[in-house]
Amino acid sequence: MTKFIMLTTLTDEGRKTMTANPDRIREVNEEVEAMGAKVLAQYAMLGPYDFLSILEAPSNEVMTEVASNLQRRGTIQTLTMPAMDIDLYIYSLKKRT
Repeated sequence: MTKFIMLTTLTDEGRKTMTANPDRIREVNEEVEAMGAKVLAQYAMLGPYDFLSILEAPSNEVMTEVASNLQRRGTIQTLTMPAMDIDLYIYSLKKRT
């Protein structure tokens, strides 16, 4: 399973939704899991991004569908990046030499 970092920014519509129903965050996490990804950790943030989520998915294609589905709703914008465990990264570098 591949890990992904998703940085999320709420749109104006998203901020209205969060104010009216803060539990929507957990509902969306359940929807993400139904799409085939798992939310490993999630943090609210200050600054240019509102949330940082660490997810796990079986493929880039699954994560692409998750991110696309969430963005189509019009309540968030995302920046999603694959992440590699540091030990695996070091191993891959050593393997090349």
